[in-house]
Amino acid sequence: MKYMLLMQFSQVSAGFPSMDQWTRDEIAAHIAFMRDADKEIAARGTLIDAQGLASPDQARIVRAGADGSAVITDGPYPETKEFLAGYWVVDLPSAETAYELAAFISTAPGPGGRPLNMPIHVHPVLDSPPILED
Repeated sequence: MKYMLLMQFSQVSAGFPSMDQWTRDEIAAHIAFMRDADKEIAARGTLIDAQGLASPDQARIVRAGADGSAVITDGPYPETKEFLAGYWVVDLPSAETAYELAAFISTAPGPGGRPLNMPIHVHPVLDSPPILED
């Protein structure tokens, strides 16, 4: 079954400063952890895709206007310090395996090498329903 793992970062709830306040070595250690995790997941043959996401100030919310044109607003979280920092799409044998992987990813190092223990949302990816014939 496929799962999407969404990495949520919250400097407020985690008690960590924003990444722009980390040292170069702390950022390098964090990125090295993520790259190594991606390589290990890929080596197992279970990685479909993984990406870090741009900072929240670059995100936008788009809705269709009355005429169908794009209505673009800042987003998604202008008043909060929580944001999605990255994702993985993996193909794993069970939800328990996805939970174990999410727990491992959650331990990515932050300032001082302390594990961030970030929330990782685990969402099963639904298979498309068969096309109904008339």
